[in-house]
Amino acid sequence: MKAVVYNGPFDVSVKEVRDPKIVRPTDVLVRITTTNICGSDLHMYEGRTSFEQGRIFGHENLGQVIEIGSAVERVKVGDYVCLPFNVGCGFCENCEKGLTGYCLTANPGTAGAAYGFAEMGEWDGGQAELLRVPYADFNCLVLPPDAVEKEEDYVLLSDIFPTGWHATELAGLRPGESVAIYGAGPVGLMAAHSAIIKGASQVFVVDTHPDRLALAEQLGAVAINGVGDEAVNKILELTDGRGTDCGCECVGYQCCNKHGHEDNSATLNSLVASTKATGGIGAVGVFVPQDPGGATDLAKEGKVPFDFGNFWFKGQSIKTGQCNVKAYNRQLGRLIHQGRANPAQIISHRLALADAAEGYKHFDDRDNGWTKVILKP
Repeated sequence: MKAVVYNGPFDVSVKEVRDPKIVRPTDVLVRITTTNICGSDLHMYEGRTSFEQGRIFGHENLGQVIEIGSAVERVKVGDYVCLPFNVGCGFCENCEKGLTGYCLTANPGTAGAAYGFAEMGEWDGGQAELLRVPYADFNCLVLPPDAVEKEEDYVLLSDIFPTGWHATELAGLRPGESVAIYGAGPVGLMAAHSAIIKGASQVFVVDTHPDRLALAEQLGAVAINGVGDEAVNKILELTDGRGTDCGCECVGYQCCNKHGHEDNSATLNSLVASTKATGGIGAVGVFVPQDPGGATDLAKEGKVPFDFGNFWFKGQSIKTGQCNVKAYNRQLGRLIHQGRANPAQIISHRLALADAAEGYKHFDDRDNGWTKVILKP
């Protein structure tokens, strides 16, 4: 089969690789029909992780089941399925609690596994023609009859729509409250979409890319073009000096300060400043335990110079971590099915799998208009 293979920093190509096979009776094989390039893929693409050369990218995947293992009961050949980026077993202590992003089985020795991702287990990615899905009865979200018609909406259930929703859940957003979302990338835009669906009274999206901020406005949010104090002061002005009820960090460890230099504390400290006393902060942007390419000695160790004094003095709370996709994907799928959610509106480019290298380059360069890229094997 053809697949997107990592060759080294800033170098991916589509190569012929061995077809996946059913390994365990609980596996299924899926013919991938849509797979996405995620902002998280860019950390690996840039060589900022331990992702090994020769491995296949891709953790946002949707397709049709073409073969099932002998122990698979619920999923049938011919089903269209969306795969959570988390690989979960369904029976460990964390999976039983719904914490499928921290499965204790799928990546032995570590809590959490994912397709085609650094430090997240052996699982090949789905930027390919075929994908082996383990624990398939648990992991596959079988889609309704409009799966093909709304495929571009449903594929975003694999990661960014649930992750954006998760950001608002971690922040504690309730109907009628205000929220500031730092980052107008795909996850930040999905957090804005989620906040609006949930009935937020004010939704601010902070970024410096006009094309992405225009999408935030299209979703119904207030766009704030700025970083640091400039963004904070604008939010305070628009909330009568009070600050928002809560906030979401949707950028991660490669965020930048007002000088355009990488500063992994920039968004977190701005959130402390722009969120009201006793407000909640949800951080879903990727932060890593080690970052050898970090801009400072602290960053290289995965540490952040966090404004804990003001955070403590304001009595704020923060919750973090990757999304447990299965906690949300079924309900969010129903919103799509009933026309109440339209996450595909942020998709900017639809490319053939053969053009993946072009997609990676433009998306990584933050070229104008490249907001979300999907690939069609």
